[in-house]
Amino acid sequence: MKLIFHPEIRDARINLAVEEFILNNLNVNEEDYFLFYINGPSIIVGKNQNTNEEVNLKYVEDHSIHVVRRLSGGGAVYHDEGNLNFSFLTKDDGDSFNNYKKFTEPVVQALHKLGVEAELSGRNDIHVGTRKISGNAQFTTRGRMFSHGTLMLDSNIEEVVNALVVSEEKMRSKGIKSVRSRVANISEFLTEPLTMDQFVDHLLASIYEGKEIERYTLSEADWEKVNAISAERYGNWDWNFGKSPKFDVIHKKRFPIGTIDFRLNVTKGIIQEAKIYGDFFGVADASEIAQALEGKRYDRASLREVLSQYELKKYFGAVELDEVLDVLA
Repeated sequence: MKLIFHPEIRDARINLAVEEFILNNLNVNEEDYFLFYINGPSIIVGKNQNTNEEVNLKYVEDHSIHVVRRLSGGGAVYHDEGNLNFSFLTKDDGDSFNNYKKFTEPVVQALHKLGVEAELSGRNDIHVGTRKISGNAQFTTRGRMFSHGTLMLDSNIEEVVNALVVSEEKMRSKGIKSVRSRVANISEFLTEPLTMDQFVDHLLASIYEGKEIERYTLSEADWEKVNAISAERYGNWDWNFGKSPKFDVIHKKRFPIGTIDFRLNVTKGIIQEAKIYGDFFGVADASEIAQALEGKRYDRASLREVLSQYELKKYFGAVELDEVLDVLA
């Protein structure tokens, strides 16, 4: 099993592209590959999820957090530099897909050697007691597959909560909603602190059972393909947001000038229909703004661009652009 690890790369869009490149371009039918990667602050949403429902859009914009959709299913997860991601890439032999124990057991055993009483819980999570330290997912195509997961060594738990929390009353979705568990860092269960480098070294020594580790180094031609995959998929708004299923948005907030109530129908990330209700007083017709929203992307940058073209006080009364934007997304 050859190791691929480029710790200097912290861009989720590149790291997910590396994983896809290995799956589709290296001969995983003859040779297994083991990938480690660390992402900077980012939210990775499952293939079948409604990105807008899983992500606190205002928070990720304000904090420059990348939002990227992965190939595998499952729920949304927050990554940062305190989280280590692993991926086993191999042949889909007919018995391995959905067999999470096969791929998590080497990791669980490595954690046991650190005194962490980890175990596979349910279908695809690793828990210590009732607390989740790792989520796992799988993807298969053309007889090849990967099984990947997170290992929260020392992630910023507050950021996990802030970046993923979305008001339930804001949206009625036809998409698949993730179920969030209580999470914990592995560092909480260690008797001695470990740096990320020490943690990586320990995992490799355990998984490879002390044997010499053979590495695969991506060539210049490989990186060209990786960068193309990143641009075409993981850096593409249509993939990360536009692939979201159809959903209805109900955003309502009470201001001193009255209640502003937005109703949107969104398909593939594009606002198909918009209505504005409320008991505010305005000298201009708010339906003009609703009409302008239709056909636009449902993301804060696009919404800001539309709203900034209007003198909102004429339509709603004494409210500011950012206040209205916060109601919308």
